[in-house]
Amino acid sequence: MRHFFLQFSSCIFIFYSSSLYSQENILNWVGCGISKKSYMTRLAKAYSDSKKIDINLQGGGATRGIRDVSKLSADFGGACRYYLPGNLEEEKVGFEPVAWDALAVITHPDNPINNLSLEQVRKIYTGEITNWKSVGGHDAPIKLLTRKGKISGVGYSIRSLIFSDTNMDFPHSKKFKSSGPIEKAVESDINALAITGVSSARLRQVKILSLNNKQPNYDTIKSGRYVLYRPLYITFNPLSPHAKQVKDFIRFAHSKTGRSIMIKNGVVPYIDALRLVMIQSRQTLASQSNSKSNLTYD
Repeated sequence: MRHFFLQFSSCIFIFYSSSLYSQENILNWVGCGISKKSYMTRLAKAYSDSKKIDINLQGGGATRGIRDVSKLSADFGGACRYYLPGNLEEEKVGFEPVAWDALAVITHPDNPINNLSLEQVRKIYTGEITNWKSVGGHDAPIKLLTRKGKISGVGYSIRSLIFSDTNMDFPHSKKFKSSGPIEKAVESDINALAITGVSSARLRQVKILSLNNKQPNYDTIKSGRYVLYRPLYITFNPLSPHAKQVKDFIRFAHSKTGRSIMIKNGVVPYIDALRLVMIQSRQTLASQSNSKSNLTYD
């Protein structure tokens, strides 16, 4: 429940507090590429045009979007996962949920498969299903592509949402450093399968598979009918000299203009679907309690 109340109270506080403005004209943002593609690039431009402030955007992944902010190496960041329980460096950071994104199961456009069940996806990742023929496709090996490590935004979300085990291994997969190269590899291999953020997948020449006969879109994500969804966070450090200006940007993200930009870029504004918070919090608690590496439940 701590996860739920931290998210909700942070959102309400920043959304309703009075507008603040700093004379500094440059803000440095770093974080997950999916956040950058899905909403941050266009949101930053709209804010910059309105406030006459430059925002320098860099990728680097969700972990960098948390830890660089913790070290004050960046003014604010983007993350598609929450802080790791027991990690003191990450617990220093503020997490403002601004959007809901979906995890999309993707394959090559010429692959004949259009739908998988969540159970089939689980078995592909555990190595119980290794051939497309087993799920109604052609007789060929499934080439599973995953992120290196276990704490990347997508990798952590897959383990949390699908397996309720953040320590899960995928020994039968080919591993990549980031989501971009994974998406590119799927574009060129008819037998490849991977999971990435739906907003990022829409910019690629890939097929987004239905999951349990549901396509990830605004309505299915908002309602929770598409089961693989997760929050996207803006991270901030309360000790940053630019904290007031970062909070002003967050207020802009929650505004009618900011939410409209997010919808146009394929994500659901966080406050448009607050009912998902309770569901997502229960999933997170289940994941943390089942994880062998989670310090909270040692």
